[in-house]
Amino acid sequence: MKKIINPPDCQSALIVVDVQNDFCPGGALAVRAGDEIVPVLNRYLELFQKARSGVYATRDWHPRNHSSFKRQGGPWPDHCVENSPGAEFHPGLRLPHDTVVISKAVRPETDAYSGFEGTNLELYLKRKGTQRLFVGGLATDYCVKQTVLDARRLGFETYLLTDAIRGIDAKKGDCEKAIEEMEKAGAIPVTLEEILS
Repeated sequence: MKKIINPPDCQSALIVVDVQNDFCPGGALAVRAGDEIVPVLNRYLELFQKARSGVYATRDWHPRNHSSFKRQGGPWPDHCVENSPGAEFHPGLRLPHDTVVISKAVRPETDAYSGFEGTNLELYLKRKGTQRLFVGGLATDYCVKQTVLDARRLGFETYLLTDAIRGIDAKKGDCEKAIEEMEKAGAIPVTLEEILS
């Protein structure tokens, strides 16, 4: 049966998760082929701009002594340090000038995989009367997953942009499990072609 997806409108928002240099090939914590989603996300950005939908871009914005770094006892190499080239959005990502940038994990002692954790994202969305979220970015099995799960927990109708995500897959199958978990929580997998049709 064909999926019927209503096109984006003023009650929709696109959330671009952590498409930063450090998560792309050549970065400190690179997601394999992470940069491949940039042209796809640009097509989504065009579509959502035309529909006058909200556009939000999350980013890790860590202090130099962040608790998630290995030298502080955390699991990850230093990455996305505030105001560093690695923390910048991928240069090919065409974010509109009115994109709302959501910085997360900005305090040394707290990590945040979800774009909602410790940020004003929920407040911004609710103020604008947003009902539907379309989520893509990096990485499927970490920040995308947690952002989607929080979106569902907060009651948003949530679409996972399966053609605009890439994952770490530290253990083979992690990405697949993450997608299953998001779907189980009520997220709807969708592609650009499905939205356009």
